[in-house]
Amino acid sequence: MDSQERVYTPYRGPFDPCPPKPFKTYVVPPNQYIGYQPPDLPQFSLPEALKAGTLWPALFSPYESKCRGGN
Repeated sequence: MDSQERVYTPYRGPFDPCPPKPFKTYVVPPNQYIGYQPPDLPQFSLPEALKAGTLWPALFSPYESKCRGGN
């Protein structure tokens, strides 16, 4: 799986007072899949690292706001 976003269908009870949502999403950060820091990981340049918030591209996880449609 390349996408960090996961989708699931929430339980819909027979007496739920709210209109049901068809699905919900959550993000799994990439550090959950890297057990330890392997040697010789590629690195961002310093300006790119400051912009991305991490030195290693393997640990980069962009934030997509749900309020603005992901932009």
